[in-house]
Amino acid sequence: MSTLDLQEQEQVDALKSWWKDNGKWVIAAVVIALLGFSGVQLWKNYKAQQAGEAAKLYAEVMKQTMSNDPKRVNDAVAALVDKFGSSAYAPRAQFVAAQTNLLVKDTSKAKIQLQWVIEHAAEINLQDAARLKLASVLLDEKKFDEALTQLNSAHPEAFTGLYADLKGDVLAAQGKTEEARAAYKQALEKIEAKSMYRNLVQLKLDGLGDAK
Repeated sequence: MSTLDLQEQEQVDALKSWWKDNGKWVIAAVVIALLGFSGVQLWKNYKAQQAGEAAKLYAEVMKQTMSNDPKRVNDAVAALVDKFGSSAYAPRAQFVAAQTNLLVKDTSKAKIQLQWVIEHAAEINLQDAARLKLASVLLDEKKFDEALTQLNSAHPEAFTGLYADLKGDVLAAQGKTEEARAAYKQALEKIEAKSMYRNLVQLKLDGLGDAK
């Protein structure tokens, strides 16, 4: 029994010696781990709080759109983007503001906002909606090459019909009838057969006359 007690004492002494040399590092590791966990929890709580505040500002943006006052809309959007530019609400707000500015013919501001959406939106569909809207504005300004640059960008298959249709509009405006015809035909191939939108594309295609 005394031999067992001696062995136990040796183990205790060895553990004390090891703890004296290494204990502070173990404690540091535990503290770091705890801080890391608490940091993750704090970050999650912070992100949830941020999302809530961003949502409130986005609601304010939507409220201001009802005022039909571009300045109030733009101010609300600027506040949202300034504080929560990385949130999902920011590009949506910019898109809404762009449409508001287009209604009052402020195309310069609208283009800046649409470009911001293209560069910052995480939602692919929102990016493509902004790109199509920007290309349409550029077409109205007769900036055909810039419009085509937007329309030649990579996009999901679901958007091909819309891209092709607008591309046909640009090419037709340039007098490139055969290329426009090809674009409209591609649009018809990609747009659902039951869609009323096909009728508009078909009318534009027919308006080009017979192929040579």
